[in-house]
Amino acid sequence: MASNLLRALLQEEEDDDDDDYATLLAIASLEEHHSSESQSSRRRGSIPGHAVIQRNRAEGHERHFHDYFSESPVYPAKLFRMRFRLHRSLFLRILSAVETHDSYFVQKRDDVGKIGLSSLQKVTAAMRMLAYGVSADSVDDYVRIGESTAIESLGRFAKTIVKIFGDEYLRSPTDEDTARLLAIGKQRGFPGMLGSIDYMHWRWKNCPAAYYGMYTGHNHTHTIILEAVASYDLWIWHAYFGLPGALNDINVLERSSVFSQLAEGHGPTVNFTVNGHEYTIGYYLADGIYPSWATFVKIISLPQGNKRKHFSTLQESARKDVERAFGVLQSSFAIVRGPARSWDVKILKNIMQACIIMHNMIVEDERKKNIMQACIIMHNMIVEDERNDDYIDFTYDAAEEAPTISVSHERTIDLCEFIQNHHRIRDRQTHSQLQLDLVEHLWERNGGL
Repeated sequence: MASNLLRALLQEEEDDDDDDYATLLAIASLEEHHSSESQSSRRRGSIPGHAVIQRNRAEGHERHFHDYFSESPVYPAKLFRMRFRLHRSLFLRILSAVETHDSYFVQKRDDVGKIGLSSLQKVTAAMRMLAYGVSADSVDDYVRIGESTAIESLGRFAKTIVKIFGDEYLRSPTDEDTARLLAIGKQRGFPGMLGSIDYMHWRWKNCPAAYYGMYTGHNHTHTIILEAVASYDLWIWHAYFGLPGALNDINVLERSSVFSQLAEGHGPTVNFTVNGHEYTIGYYLADGIYPSWATFVKIISLPQGNKRKHFSTLQESARKDVERAFGVLQSSFAIVRGPARSWDVKILKNIMQACIIMHNMIVEDERKKNIMQACIIMHNMIVEDERNDDYIDFTYDAAEEAPTISVSHERTIDLCEFIQNHHRIRDRQTHSQLQLDLVEHLWERNGGL
């Protein structure tokens, strides 16, 4: 339009001098610039000024399905386990449960009939962000999902995981679980041990300025605390997340719910004997900063004598269970190893809990596979021995190994009993006696090294 106007004006004013020609050329140039600005200011997509990207979502879904989930996938099961942090069967179980529970993950068509993202694409984007700790736009080129949609998928996925699997995989130990934990603790030289306790910090990159004082710890960074109890198999039995990073172990313990059931009379009553003394309460291995309660067995600071040095070495070795659990959790889900990017503590809490739940699901899945492999090995050993007319008995009597346990969930205790339980948990005398008995027990168990 501007070029036609310029041509007409030039034909009418052929006899004008050079100054008039320069003026007309400048006017035409301004008109073209104005037209270009009006074109660029038009809305493109859902956000003003953003161009519409044709991602070809259907092709992205087909490629991703063919790479990992077809009958003859491009990438084998080993690479799937490495990239998704879990086996394909477990991933499909999670995918099916999430799609059934939340209609957001069901593939739909928009108002113009265009097919939307599949549940596989949304869950894969969330899993990649959890596993690799990458930003939302980094999964776009493969999964074909926009940045805002990837962020929404991550939030919905974490929240749904907590709702579906939280009761099962963030539960307190059952009677069977407690018996197994106590039996393993006894075999390791710590009768009555239920696990080890510690806490870790998750750096909060996008901490709001109003929370700087609360969430700034001794290392001058903004962090959120996770308190956890883990067992020998790296299963996390207790997870308390969301406390400000300015707190230490004792402050976290005072606010924690780790002993709430025990104080209310609903926790397991464990009976075991160490060095001729009877005890009726289980304990966790802890580091030196924890208080001297009956429910903790701490390391001895500056141990004097071979017995105490031997005890400290074994205690520190067994207490590393929770440290190993933290390491495996951060290795499997790098999002909790890197800085937290969300502005909302609730979203971060869902992400942390979802990672812990899937961590426990992976532990359970690996345990089942290991048990199956062990059964196959023992079966082959029995067959071989029967051929040689020499039978080996592999039976295991759990009743002989496990201490007696009783759990009550029926009644509500009165205030006096609650106070008695509270004092029993924090009994310093029991803590000191138990520590001394374990020192003697471990020394005798290892033949008086």
